[in-house]
Amino acid sequence: MLNPIKKIFAHKKISVLLIVALAVGGYYSYKALNPQKTAVSYTTATAQIGTVIQSVSGTGQISASNKIDLKAKTAGDVALVNVSSGQAVKQGDVLVKIDSSDATQAVKDAEIALETAQLNLEKLLKPVDELTLMQAQNSLTEAQDTKSNAKDSLAKSYDDAFNDVGGAFLDLPAIMIGLQNIVQGSDSTVVQSSANYLEYYYNSVSQYSAASGYLRDANTAYAKARVAYDQNTDDYKKINRSSDVATIESLLNETYDTTKQMADAIKNVTNLVQFYEDKAAENNVVPQTFADNQLVSLASYSSKINSHLAALLSDKNTIKDDKDTIVGSDRTIIEKTLSLKNTEAGADELDIRAQKIAVDQKAAALSDAKEKLAACIITAPFDGTVSSVGVTSADSVVSGGVVVTLITNSQIAGISLNEVDVAKIKTGQLVTLTFDAIDGLTLTGKVSEIDTVGAVSQGVVSYGTKIGFDTQDDRVKPGMSVTASIITAAKHDVLTVPNAAVKTDNSGAYYVEVMSGSGIPSRKSVETGLANDELTEITSGLNEDDTVVVSSTAATASKAAATTSGFNPFGGTRAPGR
Repeated sequence: MLNPIKKIFAHKKISVLLIVALAVGGYYSYKALNPQKTAVSYTTATAQIGTVIQSVSGTGQISASNKIDLKAKTAGDVALVNVSSGQAVKQGDVLVKIDSSDATQAVKDAEIALETAQLNLEKLLKPVDELTLMQAQNSLTEAQDTKSNAKDSLAKSYDDAFNDVGGAFLDLPAIMIGLQNIVQGSDSTVVQSSANYLEYYYNSVSQYSAASGYLRDANTAYAKARVAYDQNTDDYKKINRSSDVATIESLLNETYDTTKQMADAIKNVTNLVQFYEDKAAENNVVPQTFADNQLVSLASYSSKINSHLAALLSDKNTIKDDKDTIVGSDRTIIEKTLSLKNTEAGADELDIRAQKIAVDQKAAALSDAKEKLAACIITAPFDGTVSSVGVTSADSVVSGGVVVTLITNSQIAGISLNEVDVAKIKTGQLVTLTFDAIDGLTLTGKVSEIDTVGAVSQGVVSYGTKIGFDTQDDRVKPGMSVTASIITAAKHDVLTVPNAAVKTDNSGAYYVEVMSGSGIPSRKSVETGLANDELTEITSGLNEDDTVVVSSTAATASKAAATTSGFNPFGGTRAPGR
């Protein structure tokens, strides 16, 4: 038997398990009856016209005085040295001029290139004018007319070809019979010594080595012409004017080839007869009368054959040209059709983007050209005294070569920049200076010198950079710490949004989310320009005063009415805030 205490304990365990099961079931029933919904809240900003400034920063210390090596920023011949050693100079004084003819021309070329790119962009953005549309339509019509004319010409060419084949067959039978009579015929004189005229001619001149070749060529050419003629005649009899064009073209080619072989046979027979007459004359022998008559006949045959050959060849070429014109017209019609559609649709978005990029590239090239032109004039970055002059007129200098050393009694800021930042700066760039020891003081200056060789410390490369002050302030003392922000690029009066508002899609294209009247944002594609740590320039796709989403947060809220006490699955209530 179970101990009574154990029985009670066992009953308590069962009771607790039942309570827990009921509590859990009640909790999930409550959750099911009180579903949660997600609410999204947005942090927004307004697209505004402003200024975007890019800069790099460095820290350093103030020096009481310094010696600055002024270096050429471009290579070239020295055109003017305007100072001498020991001479006092003021900030902005021209010290040295480098020949600027090439740099001036480069600026002009860059200006023309930029203007051309801008005009091309304007042309793309303009709506299609009526003249351009009409020209595109006319081009398509011309291509269609060309094809139609070529088809008409081709039909006529086939008709002409059939006529010329018929004309050839008015003469070819008589020519072939006459040729056969010469090759295979004979008379009473011939039969006394030879089987036919050709053998007679050969036998008469057989003592000459060339004779056998003439005889062989004449017989071979005639045999080929005979076979071609017989087949051609048979095919010609089967064809009429209503035959299909492929059949007519085949007959044309066959007749042309037959006529060529007959011309070749006439030539070779003529060669043998003429050789016979030539040798007779050399030996003071009177040639047979039939030889003279046959040469006359052969000349007549050759004249007629050549005339037919020219006509047939012209037909072949005309048919080929018409076919080529039709094929070319088909390609042109496709091209002109697409061109008309593109003209009607206006400029393609990708073409516009590409041209905008081209404009930016040309603008950057012009800026570089102007910088190189400005670099031809070396001026004093601050008041001081010339310590030494390293060049004379007509000297050639290289970029980075020291031309003048200047001593200043004014304060100089010396800072250190890493290798990434130093690549972005140039001498003459504007600088803002702040001081740890002097709250609220901001001075301006310009970069006056950049080390060409960096210093390596623990694997890190740094470059010393010196900055001349535009104005002096007595509160600034030698040795004070200074932070310099060097302005590398700036754009004024441009449309800007916070950086967090600009996002990228899977293709890498930029977009922003713009709030609508319904409170639901919609995505808009944008193009960006200059950006710094806070703002991004928007060059297209957004309007001033548009409200853009910077960030969003999601919160959950119960659909049931809120209560001051929470549900406790184990019974009772939960105190507020617990």
